[in-house]
Amino acid sequence: MTERESLPRLKRLLPKLKGCSIGVLGDLMLDRYLSGDALKLSPEVPVPVVEFKEQKEFLGGAANVAANLAALDAKVEAFGVTGADEPARSLRTCLRRAGIAAKGVVVDKSRITTVKMRVIAKQHQIVRIDSEKRDPVSSAIEGKLFSELLKSLPHLDGLILSDYDKGVLISDAFIERVLGAAHRAKVPVFVKPKTTRLYAYRGARVIACNKKEAEFFLTRQLSDEESFDAALRDLLPRFGCGAMIITRGDKGMSILDESWRRHITIPATSFEVTYARVGQRGVERGSLGRQVFDVTGAGDTVLSVLSLAVAAGAPVLDAAMLANIAAGEVVGKLGTATISISDLAAGLDSLRR
Repeated sequence: MTERESLPRLKRLLPKLKGCSIGVLGDLMLDRYLSGDALKLSPEVPVPVVEFKEQKEFLGGAANVAANLAALDAKVEAFGVTGADEPARSLRTCLRRAGIAAKGVVVDKSRITTVKMRVIAKQHQIVRIDSEKRDPVSSAIEGKLFSELLKSLPHLDGLILSDYDKGVLISDAFIERVLGAAHRAKVPVFVKPKTTRLYAYRGARVIACNKKEAEFFLTRQLSDEESFDAALRDLLPRFGCGAMIITRGDKGMSILDESWRRHITIPATSFEVTYARVGQRGVERGSLGRQVFDVTGAGDTVLSVLSLAVAAGAPVLDAAMLANIAAGEVVGKLGTATISISDLAAGLDSLRR
């Protein structure tokens, strides 16, 4: 069944998204944008001189997943680790403004808060500067995180594990404890894994990765539908999850549930976007910017909407269709833009035309 044929059912799903309680555990980051004009080259080296105009800050990494959920009127709790520094204070301010509970954000004075700073000139990204510590968090910090999560699990409808390989979701033992506790509390778990691990998420309801990650896991290239079907069939038992999704950029996404005979591919929908819309909701359909398919940003959107829809009671296929539409509305990670219920409704309406 196509998205167009499923429109009435997907429309009825939208009101159910509001008010669901979702926890997000993972690598919280701060996305910082410094923007201005570049009117000349430096006399020192042949690089643009950017005349600074403004600085913007947004939630990144696992915090971007939380921001996507909050924009969809979900009740969101963030669980992660920051340093005791200025970026941590800015990140907490962004969480508060987004209406995201931060009781589960643990401070580790031995770490720095992950910051990805982008310099933008005339709507073009000049450079990105990363500040981060990727060492595994200590067992004491893991214990604090787990304790905070246990307090919240009884009232969560779903839990997302968002791994950016920055040290929070490194320990297999810690992940197993989290999954075990969620299983006992009957809370479905949704995962965006990193390529540093393969077997640590057994029991998850849905695992979502992109094409490049799937190829790494399987040590082979994916090209046609048959190769994606075989990939999903191989990854499903390896992860031990209920359903597997591979996002494919401008080709949409392929999904396989353990109860299906064959995978389903949902074609992508997209619009053109520019860096002028950093941090804004939705997209400008009439813009003349470049076509963007950033699998990381799209993965955040897909994971957020799919997890929320399944937690609200939707079948995995309906949730995937809705997530695909959401990814088309927020194509690429341009300033961790989020999508609202009204944006999703508009995306559904556009399929009628």
